[in-house]
Amino acid sequence: MLAGSLLAAGALIASPTSANAAVACEVTYAKTWDGGGGFGANVTIKNLGDALSNWTLTFAFPNSQRVTSGWTAEWSQSGANVTARSMSYNGSQAKGASWTIGFNGSYSGSNNNPTSFAINGVTCNGQPGPNPTPTVTPTPSVTPTVTPTPSVTPTVTPTPTVTPTGPPPAHVDNPYAGATGYVNPDWSAKAAAEPGGSAVAQNSTGVWIDRIAAINGTSTARGVRAHLDEAVKQDAANGSTPLTIQFVVYNLPNRDCSALASNGELKISENGLARYKTEYIDPIAAILGDAKYRALRIVTVVEIDSLPNLVTNTNLAACAEAKSSGAYVEGVQYALNKLHAIGNVYTYVDAGHHGWLGWDSNFGPSAQLFASTVRGTTAGFASVDGFITNTANYSALIEPHFTINSTVNGTSVRQSKWVDWNYYVDEQSYAQAFRQRLVSEGFNSNIGMLIDTSRNGWGGSARPAGPSTDTSSVDAFVNKSRVDRRIHAGNWCNQSGAGLGERPKASPAAGIDAYVWIKPPGESDGASKEIPNDEGKGFDRMCDPTYGGNERNGNNPTGALPDAPIAGQWFSAQFRELLANAYPAVR
Repeated sequence: MLAGSLLAAGALIASPTSANAAVACEVTYAKTWDGGGGFGANVTIKNLGDALSNWTLTFAFPNSQRVTSGWTAEWSQSGANVTARSMSYNGSQAKGASWTIGFNGSYSGSNNNPTSFAINGVTCNGQPGPNPTPTVTPTPSVTPTVTPTPSVTPTVTPTPTVTPTGPPPAHVDNPYAGATGYVNPDWSAKAAAEPGGSAVAQNSTGVWIDRIAAINGTSTARGVRAHLDEAVKQDAANGSTPLTIQFVVYNLPNRDCSALASNGELKISENGLARYKTEYIDPIAAILGDAKYRALRIVTVVEIDSLPNLVTNTNLAACAEAKSSGAYVEGVQYALNKLHAIGNVYTYVDAGHHGWLGWDSNFGPSAQLFASTVRGTTAGFASVDGFITNTANYSALIEPHFTINSTVNGTSVRQSKWVDWNYYVDEQSYAQAFRQRLVSEGFNSNIGMLIDTSRNGWGGSARPAGPSTDTSSVDAFVNKSRVDRRIHAGNWCNQSGAGLGERPKASPAAGIDAYVWIKPPGESDGASKEIPNDEGKGFDRMCDPTYGGNERNGNNPTGALPDAPIAGQWFSAQFRELLANAYPAVR
């Protein structure tokens, strides 16, 4: 990593009135990667002058560099001159505040650091600016009598940066117990803008760090540090109650190797694992480890769908490469090592869902793979606080009208097309059983499970009120009794008829640390048609409502909603349907 620190000149702009703010600043420019004609850089700005209501950073590249994309500011470039303007959410900066913006760029030849920076036209050199000098209009024809007084230099005590003192809070067994959840203002505002959405807009949801640019933020969403700063404010307003904030760490090379909707930006064949470590995990860990955040309980959900793909989908080239190269295992181990080293960070590894790993052929091998992966970390089994199931999925929390032991005229429900010989019919029974299997593989006996209940409520008029009286066949009974109304349990994209599930809740059942909303309701699973984008996200036919399916969903229709945007973008029609079909109902 190359870094250059520029301390900038707090020259005061002449102003006609004393109301104008004095600008003074310090800028640090640090490259985050450099190679092959491309590079990335973070620019950290510290306000040493009066409070700002907005800001514009300007600097000039010394060589042929060009900004290709940026985040946490509106970036533009004319010739060598670069301009970065504040966003709506980060324009106001108090005296002493420090914030980071970043960009990716290209170059040919040399790539030297810029040597001078300015904020609002004032060159920065790290020196506090003087107070503005008021304009004085003399009174004519008056000669005042002046009694000399000794010159007094006032003592000015600078406002210190507040850093928590004393020992950090203990690492607790369940980070959700006795805590409130962080409300993401970005998601909350979108939810509240929908009809009736204000009823759930204050629920805690996961923050997805699904690409390198998301670390420092984009033009439409704040970055990791901005979320943590907001969490500190919410925690301060919370009194003595701790606050839990949830991040999804989700950017392995060859990510989502068995699907296309959430494919990522990194490829194993293009040095993706090294970039994952240095450009993605390292910066995240550096931010989470900042001492000013140590009072927060920071939950990290590690790499959705990754390790299970190595058990079930190695017939696909991208998954086979992830397994043969060791990239998934090594990447997860690296993430756990970095995250577990931070005392107030809690790690939960993704464990699929019952409709994926519930068969014996998948259940045991997945637990064994998780165990062998975690054994290879520096802290071994201690590096994992628990596992999460049903992330961004729709599997019913509890099927109330039948269990795996139910029979119809002597025929087990396992023989129905819906259950398909699975050993689990719902998510909670699967999560509890999988936890016990993990403990038998060597994991600590106090590990807890999380279940994502953001979209598995399956309420509304289509929800059966009781077990069906149709016992003409096991299929008829199961299909008319089940609350999960999907066409097939393998359908996963923007499901029609789905509803919000149980609201976030700590310690709801034995072995379950919490019900959580990791997938923010209203954020799309994937585009229903091909939409060009710069996030590496492809078009998966499982998100196309006209597609007739494949072998993995029994060649059934997808049940996906039409007119969906790319994964992660706001999907108003989906949110409204989730709200209408919520179970428990939204009051």
